[in-house]
Amino acid sequence: MLRDAPRVFEAIEEELKRSPATVAPAGRVRQEDELAASFTHLSTSSARTEQARESGIEKGRDGTAERVRFYILADTSYGSCCVDEIAAEHVEADVVVHYGRSCLSPTARLPVIYVFTSHPLDIPDAVQAFESTFSSKEEKVVLMADITYNTHIPTLHTSLLSAGYTNLLTPPIIHDPSSQIPNRELDASIDLKEYSLFHISDPPQALLLTLSSRVKEMFIYPTSFPAPSSASTPKAIQANTAMTLRRRYALLTRLSTCPVFGILINTLSVANYLSSITSIRSLIAQSGKKSYTFVVGKVNAAKIANFSEIGGWVVVGCWESSLIEGSEFFRPVITPFELGLCLQGDGERVWDGRWRGDFGGVGEMVAASSSKVDVDEEEKKEAERGDQDEDSEEESAPPEFDLRTGRYVSHSRPMRTTSSLTSPPGSHQSGGSTEASKVLTRRAKGDLVTVNGMASPGAEYLRNQRTWQGLGSDFAATEASLEIEEGRSGVARGYTVGEDGERR
Repeated sequence: MLRDAPRVFEAIEEELKRSPATVAPAGRVRQEDELAASFTHLSTSSARTEQARESGIEKGRDGTAERVRFYILADTSYGSCCVDEIAAEHVEADVVVHYGRSCLSPTARLPVIYVFTSHPLDIPDAVQAFESTFSSKEEKVVLMADITYNTHIPTLHTSLLSAGYTNLLTPPIIHDPSSQIPNRELDASIDLKEYSLFHISDPPQALLLTLSSRVKEMFIYPTSFPAPSSASTPKAIQANTAMTLRRRYALLTRLSTCPVFGILINTLSVANYLSSITSIRSLIAQSGKKSYTFVVGKVNAAKIANFSEIGGWVVVGCWESSLIEGSEFFRPVITPFELGLCLQGDGERVWDGRWRGDFGGVGEMVAASSSKVDVDEEEKKEAERGDQDEDSEEESAPPEFDLRTGRYVSHSRPMRTTSSLTSPPGSHQSGGSTEASKVLTRRAKGDLVTVNGMASPGAEYLRNQRTWQGLGSDFAATEASLEIEEGRSGVARGYTVGEDGERR
């Protein structure tokens, strides 16, 4: 894509010059719909780009000498499928032209014009692969392609209708990852369970997991073939996500006893990501667990391995980038949907195979968890009407075991054990208590480190388990030297070391 950037730059500049009333006197973009329509017919031929280079846009529509400026944003802040609004704001852009494949996640700040590009596709081979996959002409099939191959869907659809197929659906592209088929428009009355999916090009893994429980079968027509051979004909491959779903379920059951979660921000441009982070924090807090929020840029195993006190990670990103898999990660990485299942008890957790990669359902999970917490609070108040010890709730709670190792876990909910410390003064005291008893406080169980009156598992880990706590932390174990030594002096090309004047 980067090698095409100069030609695309010049082609867009020429189209903007020819498009009427697209630039206001202050440089603000207007009539984005007309501009987007003109971008659909972009040409990067050398003749037209050479003409644009010679003429340029030296004057605005109002006659001023100000030129409309373009910037090529070569590197992305996060995933290449997302619109990079952060980099665009660094150059004070008014509109972003996203060139290439996209996840179509809704943006929050800037208007976006998409140029998806189009890759070549051998239509006769695709028709032959479709006919070998679906022998019945009445088979109900959803015909779909990756964004960069979507321009071939009308031609392929016409060819299949000529071949006798009658029950074909070709949903148009929309900007809605939470729809029945992500970013595709379908009538709500259509039951996808009756339809099979025929997908052109390899889809993202998140799309396969999302549709695994929504459609009858999934077939993928790969576009990355080896050298063509007359003896072999391209065939569609049936997708099987059972192994991946079992692995995802094993990860979330492994984290069911995790006391500390890390919320990993993997986007700064998807709409409503901030409110979703707040909801995830609330969901984790209602379960008696601790959460910390991290922004590390592009996610890799080396970055998040620095935080060994985190037992599991929750990714907040677009619906494609939220699915992060790999054996190199020190701790499991799950999605917000998987977090909702993870925080449920072993007796309540039921997974029917559904999966979603976006964070659209976080609000519903928070509402369900809040109602459950209210019921638990009422039951606890009824149990506390008698004289009971403060730790009776903790001691009477059912034991929790790690399903992976079989070991008993005594600290899976560290924030719930210290709820008595954060209650208002005098809330647990009878009317006949003396004034002296009000000054007594009970230590948190396990003597957890507190920050601003709240237990902090991260600070506790730093105090007791981290062997290295930063520069200078190891000076306490060594005796300081009483001798004064002369250090280096000079410039980088040649330092003078010591009293002998040795140069290095």
